[in-house]
Amino acid sequence: MPLTPSVFRLSTLAAAGLAVLAALPAAAETVGKVGVDWIGNDIYIDAVTDPEVEGVTCHVTYFDRSVIDRLKKGNWFEDPSNNAISCQQTGPITIGDIDLDRGGEEVFKSGLSLIWKSLIVTRIYDRKNDTLIYLAHSRELTEGSAKMSISTVPLYGETVTWTNGKP
Repeated sequence: MPLTPSVFRLSTLAAAGLAVLAALPAAAETVGKVGVDWIGNDIYIDAVTDPEVEGVTCHVTYFDRSVIDRLKKGNWFEDPSNNAISCQQTGPITIGDIDLDRGGEEVFKSGLSLIWKSLIVTRIYDRKNDTLIYLAHSRELTEGSAKMSISTVPLYGETVTWTNGKP
């Protein structure tokens, strides 16, 4: 088929769409759900894989309020900011194109309210200690939250493949 302007535009749009999808944060898979009371409040446990670091899996917990609890407390649109995270090596580690800045890179995001609050997992590389740090925290539109947790994956002594060379 000849490369006409319309075929070229379609190919360019498809490539751009794939690039956008590849840049999105990781998706989570719910691997556990624990009921904590008789009104239906639950703690969910999600497995999150880092899209740029193969061989590392993080497990993130968060609280999901029931309809009864929302009616009782009158706050319909958000869940508490409490969360926990634990990350481990789950296979051979291959590190792709990661952000090496002190602010790190967002690797997972999930809404905790209709539009105002999100659970975020940020990856930071500690070059001096050769360690990946994963920070779970909440981001709110109007005010931040001091509730956070971290987990580290030490790379020292491990066989790690850096696709762009070790920094």
